[in-house]
Amino acid sequence: MAEEPKTFGPTDLRAAVAAGIVTEAQAAAVTALAHGRAGKRRALPAEDEPFEFFKGFAEIFVASGLAILLGGLGLLLGVIGGVTILILIPAIIAAVAWWMARYFTLKRRMNLPSMVLISAYSGGIYVSALTLLGQMDFGLKGVAFASAAIAAGAAALWFRRFKLPFAMFVFGAFALMSTYALFTRYNPGGGFGNLDAWAQSFVPRANLTAASLVFGIGAFLGAMWFDMRDPHRIGRHSATAFWLHLLAGAALVNSIAGNIWGAGGPGSILPTSAALLVFALIALVIDRRSMLTAGIVYIGAVIYWAVAGDGFADAMDWAKILIILGAFFTVLGTWWVPLRAALMRALPAFPGKDRLPPYSETP
Repeated sequence: MAEEPKTFGPTDLRAAVAAGIVTEAQAAAVTALAHGRAGKRRALPAEDEPFEFFKGFAEIFVASGLAILLGGLGLLLGVIGGVTILILIPAIIAAVAWWMARYFTLKRRMNLPSMVLISAYSGGIYVSALTLLGQMDFGLKGVAFASAAIAAGAAALWFRRFKLPFAMFVFGAFALMSTYALFTRYNPGGGFGNLDAWAQSFVPRANLTAASLVFGIGAFLGAMWFDMRDPHRIGRHSATAFWLHLLAGAALVNSIAGNIWGAGGPGSILPTSAALLVFALIALVIDRRSMLTAGIVYIGAVIYWAVAGDGFADAMDWAKILIILGAFFTVLGTWWVPLRAALMRALPAFPGKDRLPPYSETP
């Protein structure tokens, strides 16, 4: 009896990318074509923004085991103690996490365990680097910047090797830490070994807002670079962009809307509302809700002022505030697709418009 012919599937395509036969962009294009021919994209809800945290309870089970195992290794830090151990044990944990990822990430394709492993890996690299550099004459600012930069580089290396979207979130978090270190002044007399002196030596400057803005713009551009390579949101590039958009949204909203609101007074209400409106329009254009999610505190603050004015809100006022805030997000989430389609039709052609997620061309 003749064997049935084998079909070419996603696993074969990933293997082809790993072998360098096709590029990641070509693989995404082939996947989009295949899904289009099979009707899979049309079968997705129009408002769907795919996000996968774990595939099943098996991943939760394994991730819990890995967290306990790696936590037990980390407990050795407190039991044994000493500077050498603070350098050595985290580095060993990072190496173990890398070794385990070869099985859980590359072979089993388990998302949540992989997120646990990259967290342990990057955290171990950071603690080792922080402890090692702290013994050298780099100064507090140099140690803070270099250790975060080393951890960010390690996370980028993990992303390059294992293609894990969450690794880009870890990379961005450490990149933000290193950026803040550059915009922080410190007391050179504070010793690294004295934790109180270390904590008190850092005094935020006013231009930390500029640091958040610079980082937010960089993270946003990186997210759009990935997004435009997967406009149908069916591949790894889109998942990677999701994590960068989370960081970009938080940094940009807090640096712009937060800074305006922080000025205080009724005069800040309209500028804050205008800034939030701009963020909402950008979120609709790129079809990402992270910016609005990051601005929920400031949206709530504007609604609070509209309801309570300059006074304090009582129980009835809080009920009104929560109802308005909940209704706003419910309505926006429900009619996101037609609102986005209307906005995109109204906008003139601009570079990259055809590489954004598709929308209805007709009302």
